[in-house]
Amino acid sequence: MARQETPRAAGAEKGERDCVLCPPLRFRLNEMADLPGESAVLADDGGLFLMPDLAPLADGHVLLVTALHHQCAGAFEEELWERAWRWRHRVGRIYRAAYGREDLVMFEHGPGTPQGGGACVDHAHWHLLPHSSGGGMRALLEERGLGGRAATWESVREYFRTGRSYLLLEEEGAVTVHPGEGVPSQYLRWAAKKALGAQQGAAHDPETQSWRWQEVFGLPASRARFLRTLERLRAAMAQDEAEDEAEAEDELRGDPEGGPDEGGHRDARAAAHQKSSPAASRSPNPIRSTPSP
Repeated sequence: MARQETPRAAGAEKGERDCVLCPPLRFRLNEMADLPGESAVLADDGGLFLMPDLAPLADGHVLLVTALHHQCAGAFEEELWERAWRWRHRVGRIYRAAYGREDLVMFEHGPGTPQGGGACVDHAHWHLLPHSSGGGMRALLEERGLGGRAATWESVREYFRTGRSYLLLEEEGAVTVHPGEGVPSQYLRWAAKKALGAQQGAAHDPETQSWRWQEVFGLPASRARFLRTLERLRAAMAQDEAEDEAEAEDELRGDPEGGPDEGGHRDARAAAHQKSSPAASRSPNPIRSTPSP
């Protein structure tokens, strides 16, 4: 199914004129950093789009962004919430194709009030990174007294409806929502940087050691990571779409397992698609990659 509209066109209808994720400012920061903007959108479905984070914490760090202006996922209607989760599972498959593993970390600052809950951009966007943090992010939240509970559309929406900020986190296969009042700006970026560094034992590059995107975007190491992510994930999305098309052809031929050589691989894809969210078990919306410029 063809895209209904580009992210730029979709956001223009109701976007906030001073929001950096809405037109006309969308992609302006990319231009400032001499990075591709709209051409760096990896995929979209008219309501959500996927692109590399402007200042990636690691290779593969992407943002899932709403085309229209929503303050956070707590403002989503249920259909959009479920659609976002279908995207999340698609990203897991892309990570497997690109990096050989589907485990990921996902997080969101959900502002109940402007700039609340550690948010610095009041426009719904989920961060996704193709790494295991070993439970370190959730441990940091709990050390701060921010215990969480299972995240559902209802539990996240309740925070937003009552004007309370929240922190949404998927880590080690568990999705939780935590109170977000009073946390520092970009707190979850800090927690991700700390947890991933501890898990991987990686040395920090002086140019990218800060978790604050404003301090590193446009620096050579950050730009290189952005471009590597774009190239790697664009190729992985093409591979994943080819596999989807092969599955559809197999089903038309009455061979849903895809033959003896591919059955195990397809079973693994199906099992991964069932994890973490009830929305994953429903028929996915068509999500197609955007063509390379």
